[in-house]
Amino acid sequence: MATTRLMPLHTGKGRDVGTAISDIIDYAENPEKTDYGRLITGYECDSRTADAEFLFSKRQYAALTGRTRGADDVIAYHLRQSFVPGEVTPEEANRIGCELAKRFTNGNHAFIVCTHIDKHHIHNHIIWNSTSLDCTRKFRNFWGSTRAVRRLNDTLCIENGLSIVENPKRHGKSYNKWLGDQAKPSNRELLRMAIDAALAQKPADFDALLKLLRDTGYEIKSGKIPSLRGKNQKRFIRLDTLGSGYSEAELRAVLSGEKTHKPRKKIIRPMPEKQVNLLVDIQAKLRAGKGVGYERWAKVFNLKQMAQTVNYLTEHNLLEYDALVEKTSAAAARYNELSTQIKTAEKRLAEIAVLKTQIINYAKTRDTYVAYRKTGYSKKFLSEHESDTLLHKAAKKAFDELGVKKLPTVKSLQAEYAALLTEKKAAYADYRKARDEMKELLTVKANVDHLLGPDRREAEKEHGQR
Repeated sequence: MATTRLMPLHTGKGRDVGTAISDIIDYAENPEKTDYGRLITGYECDSRTADAEFLFSKRQYAALTGRTRGADDVIAYHLRQSFVPGEVTPEEANRIGCELAKRFTNGNHAFIVCTHIDKHHIHNHIIWNSTSLDCTRKFRNFWGSTRAVRRLNDTLCIENGLSIVENPKRHGKSYNKWLGDQAKPSNRELLRMAIDAALAQKPADFDALLKLLRDTGYEIKSGKIPSLRGKNQKRFIRLDTLGSGYSEAELRAVLSGEKTHKPRKKIIRPMPEKQVNLLVDIQAKLRAGKGVGYERWAKVFNLKQMAQTVNYLTEHNLLEYDALVEKTSAAAARYNELSTQIKTAEKRLAEIAVLKTQIINYAKTRDTYVAYRKTGYSKKFLSEHESDTLLHKAAKKAFDELGVKKLPTVKSLQAEYAALLTEKKAAYADYRKARDEMKELLTVKANVDHLLGPDRREAEKEHGQR
């Protein structure tokens, strides 16, 4: 699934505009990550001098418009686009990234697309100039821009046969939060643990609690709200920022026996299940002109996917090739059945929407059209009531195209629409499950076919028939 993240870039403290632009572009154009610059594409700019070109356009903008901004000025926009491992080649990812940037900016802003292949997943860094090509205006981030770029990204992925994130979360997570219990504990978590351990020693009062914490290496800063700093911390942490049960008032209540302390347990977030992805045909890619960096990444990727493929076959008891083929065919048939069911419902829903609109238009304009006929189809009457007459004719034409002989009531259409919508929503849950199962089985089968080769596949089939 391709995911995106949009980030406005500011100058920041201690940097001028030129330095800020070159910093991010230098990172994105890292030759070791972009196959030595082969996977970098520029639009209306030379990627090698993009920082200077971006800076020049901003000076032109200031000269033409007379508008200047301070440190909060957005100098460029950085869009990160990631793809599922093995689902797209670096060249395809770069092309899709260029298409995304061009569509989102309507081709009015210069941009560069840098495709990185140094990670397990291929991803793009897209940087576009906030100043337009004609230097008369700037791209302004708008409310809902993240959702808009995600929808455009999903559209491009669907057009190119790639998977998408079905139910994206409104707010993303840092890597450590996503990693859950395997992540290194934060300074706040370490402080809470130290307070829990000190309370277990049953100190007489709050001052005794602070002394125990000081003995463990924490520096105490007194004040209206006590703050503590560990050995490797840069900043003090106030007690009232540690969450429920750790403020000074709550700790004093615990020490006086007025309440019981409940240590805050760390939330354990399950790691996402690893999905099986298609193996990469490395030799074919090398013949197509892929570089050394791609070959290195593909070999590691294929080893991991081979292991996951074997695990899947073992867990699902698909140790015979014929059994794998049979289950894959059944999953595909189930998916196609549900897909047809949903498409039929969607077609009927669209027909009902059109029919309902045309019935309303027909009823509203019927008297006008009857009067028009009584005038002997007078041109003068038509010119005076052209809008109603055309609506009436359009309604009759729609009824003929839909094959409607007797007009249903709007109420009955609304009831049918509601029933079909409920049926479609119910089918979608099974549809997604069937689609995911089919895709996984097709991927596993493709990997098995790749590993066995045509001769060994035939041997497996003959062995299964005996």
